[in-house]
Parts: sequence; structure tokens; C-alpha cells
Amino acid sequence: MALGAATKRLGNKLFPALSATPRLLHSHATSFGFKHVNEEEKARMVGDVFTSVAASYDTMNDLMSAGLHRLWKERLVSMLNPFPGMKHLDVAGGTGDVAFRILDNINRVKQRGLPDGFNDALESETRIYVCDINPNMLNVGKQRAAAKGYGEDGSLVWVEGNAESLSFQNESMDGYTIAFGIRNVTHIEKVLSEAHRVLKHGGRFLCLELSHVSLPIFKELYDLYSFSVIPRLGEMVAGDRESYQYLVESIRRFPPQEKFASMIADAGFQKVEYENLVGGVVAIHSGVKI
Repeated sequence: MALGAATKRLGNKLFPALSATPRLLHSHATSFGFKHVNEEEKARMVGDVFTSVAASYDTMNDLMSAGLHRLWKERLVSMLNPFPGMKHLDVAGGTGDVAFRILDNINRVKQRGLPDGFNDALESETRIYVCDINPNMLNVGKQRAAAKGYGEDGSLVWVEGNAESLSFQNESMDGYTIAFGIRNVTHIEKVLSEAHRVLKHGGRFLCLELSHVSLPIFKELYDLYSFSVIPRLGEMVAGDRESYQYLVESIRRFPPQEKFASMIADAGFQKVEYENLVGGVVAIHSGVKI
């Protein structure tokens, strides 16, 4: 299936807001889907969601996206341009999907014929840190890594941590990715600020997230699918309708593409841009720390 992609830079015309879309909250306001909750309650409720869905998370991603999430993640990693010896942080990446792809890309680079000694030195320095606030998601990732043979050389490091208050040192990372995670945090600005802090100068921020469809007819079909089909799939496959009801509601609460791009720029990133995939069902936002 062909992916429709349109790259937008800051300054382009904002997508028109559609009346069917619920009023968007600023990131300092606190919501859990369409519900208003306090910050402590949201953190607990989001934690409960991912504890509940951890075991079936990847299966549900395949079902909900008809497997397209694999192509979206491949696109994300290709934009990162991984290289041997890099220090990379993948946030909200508990099941390892993005981290495994980064390692695969690094291995392909190594196979292009770098001198053996140089290659070995770089290989020993490669570190891909997978940071997730939910230990159940991390456990799923560790099990998958062990089954697939990833990280046996120490290149894969699992870290339980909060995206809003990372434990990593300033300017310690060559790259930062977050896929399908930032809309679940309480304070988007804090996450972006932390991403900027831990990146080295020249480091790239990349965010893959479910976003906003702009074409009216496609939006109506997408809304019908989201609210009618996805929660039922969650109930049938994961035994949890409510968590997937939260999923579709949280997408509507997330800032539209231009607004989120502005937030990335406000965090200090430059060369901010985004690419819509499948008409805006998902978007990849990127920025560089200069």
C-alpha cells in the first residue's frame, strides 16, 4: 500500500480545524482522553493502561494499523540515519520495536565494508538506550530482545524512567526518538525540554505519533474506524476495551501538526519540520539541536 506523505515546514498554513474535533487542551492542562483529571491521577491511569496492554501491545499495533506501523517505524529510523558507535535514546520504547530497527540499520552500515579494526571499535561504543516508565512494557521488550538475539554485545540498555525527568547527562546522546508515546505524557513541554537537554549539538529529535487527518471525507471514515472498531478490537484481543477507547480519545486531544511543530521549536530545536503519512493518520516530527 502506498503511503501518502507531505512534508510541511514551520510557517506553512495551519490545517483548518474541523468542528467534529473536540477542543484541544494545552499541554499544561491535564486530560485522560476526554476526561479531565489531576496530574497524579493521569500518571496512574496511563500506567494502568500500558500495564494492561503490554502483553498484546505489538499484536494490537499490527491489527489496528493493518501492519502499517512497521513501515512508519522504518521511515522514522531511516530519517535518523543511525551509525556505528552512536549513543541513542529511544523513549517510551519499551517493547523494543524502534530500538531493534536502529540496531538492524547500524548492522547494515557495518556490513558496507568499514575497516575491521575501526568497525570493531565503533561497535563496542554503540549504545541504544530504551527508556520507558512502565516496567511491564520493558519486560516485554527484554523478552523479545533475548528471543531475537538483540543486545548480546551490550549495545542495548534498558532503563525504567520518566520522559519528563530523564536520568541521562546533558549532551550525551547523538539521537532521540519517541514513537506513539508523547501524547500520553502529562507535560509535553517538559518532555521536549529534556530531549533537547540530553542531545548533543547536531543531534536529532524524531517523534512518530498518531495525529490529525485534514481531508474531511477521509477524516469521517477514520473517526468511524477509530471509535467503532478499535475499542472492539481491544476488547476482543486484549480483553480491554477501555484502554483502547482512551487511545482514540488521546489522539484527538493531541496538538495538531503545526501546533506541535511550534512546541518543538519553542523547546530550542531548529530545522523543525514534519511529514504526514497516510493523510495525517500519523506524522513524523523532527528537529535538530544546533
